[in-house]
Amino acid sequence: MNENVDRYADIIDLPHHVSEHRTPLSPESRAAQFAPFAALTGYEEAIAAASSPQNHRHTDRRSMHR
Repeated sequence: MNENVDRYADIIDLPHHVSEHRTPLSPESRAAQFAPFAALTGYEEAIAAASSPQNHRHTDRRSMHR
């Protein structure tokens, strides 16, 4: 661990930057930035609905060639 401290010895004791122009985010807002999210909302439901037996139309190929 001492090796890590030595690597950052030049910056380890610098003060934390605080913006003069932006208010800090609340803990809830910060947490929301990193929360998992579904990029395609409704995708799983659409796949399930499309693959349900009631949505499959079976075509009698023999009737297509008459």
